[in-house]
Amino acid sequence: MQLQKLVNMFGGDLTRRYGQKVHKLTLHGGFSCPNRDGTIGRGGCTFCNVASFVDETQQYRSISDQLACQAKRVDRAKRYLAYFQAYTSTWAEVQQLRAMYQQAVSEARIVGLCVGTRPDCVPESVLDLLSSYREQGYEVWLELGLQSAHDKTLRRINRGHNFTAYQKTARLEVCCHLIVGLPGETRSHCLETLRRVVETGVDGIKLHPLHIVTGSIMAKAWQAGRITGIELDEYVATAGEMIRHTPPEVIYHRISASARRPTLLAPLWCENRWTGMVEIDRYLNAHGAQGSALGRPWTPHFYVQP
Repeated sequence: MQLQKLVNMFGGDLTRRYGQKVHKLTLHGGFSCPNRDGTIGRGGCTFCNVASFVDETQQYRSISDQLACQAKRVDRAKRYLAYFQAYTSTWAEVQQLRAMYQQAVSEARIVGLCVGTRPDCVPESVLDLLSSYREQGYEVWLELGLQSAHDKTLRRINRGHNFTAYQKTARLEVCCHLIVGLPGETRSHCLETLRRVVETGVDGIKLHPLHIVTGSIMAKAWQAGRITGIELDEYVATAGEMIRHTPPEVIYHRISASARRPTLLAPLWCENRWTGMVEIDRYLNAHGAQGSALGRPWTPHFYVQP
């Protein structure tokens, strides 16, 4: 597989800049979500079941303990990013956020923060807090779950915000999360979403095939036969074209994702994250690297050990 030669991938970018491998350590800060606690709505987004990608028991351990536990499992890296992943990791008073983030960066081998949140949950006080860590020399990524730039789709999946909320929040280094395969969307919708995100300004992108998982509202629609999971060939072609239409300076943090049965209901090819990545690699080898559709393809710059 030659993805590092075809796509500006986050792992390669970190290695080039830090001179060694840097790994993300996922954290659970015990946050809630305004789309679940009644502030905006209840029930959450129709595709969401946080337990499908996060160990919920983590939230009962301190940030320091979580980092230590995660680091033991990753022996191929010596430096880390603290990734607040579960729920809406800015959905708290700024003093509480400062205490949590500070616990993370106080660990000696942590080089920065990745904070997963919603575009409508990042007030100026939180942006200022995150900016203060950048000023101290830490890597800071604001990971915004947009999923689609189409307001009709955002209403359909019960996001509780519109694309304008993303446009107002795209500050700092932003990694935009996008889902391919949402009900009612075609490849052209995904390419339009990409275009609007790039025009707004984005530093990183995460692509995610739609997972239909137990415990989500979509699971009921799938069981009733009203929706189906995206086929592998359609995901590969859509993700491949999105990558080809992405400026080479934008960093891809992820181009596929996985979940496990029995939590995963469909599509079953998503049980192994390498399946999508291998096929996207083949697609890009055949059709062109990141940025090739724009006439300025990605050129890899490899780190050489001195």
